[in-house]
Amino acid sequence: MLRVLADENFDNTIVRGLLRRNLNIDIVRVQDIGLSGQDDPIILAWAAQENRVLLTHDVATITRYAYERLTQGQPMPGVIEVSVDAPIGQVIEDILIIVECSLDGELEGQVQYLPL
Repeated sequence: MLRVLADENFDNTIVRGLLRRNLNIDIVRVQDIGLSGQDDPIILAWAAQENRVLLTHDVATITRYAYERLTQGQPMPGVIEVSVDAPIGQVIEDILIIVECSLDGELEGQVQYLPL
């Protein structure tokens, strides 16, 4: 099962829904690890260090920084971009499919867009 990091502005309703559906999901939030207010490159660096796929609604900048890490030869365990207007139930199901069915490292260097 993949380990995930929820970006600071990621919808907590989705986080709670994921945990309700699977208590064993390994998810932490940026605000829980003391990185609130940090720039995207710092968040991505922490996610890479901890081998966590980043969940985000930030389509404006995260993707650019994620690909910058790749072009610089730095690790990037993956990003899941979630549309803010996507149905929450569908997003929860999609994330669970990805997290529960993917092997460790399977999203390395990828940006996935939800809903699927």
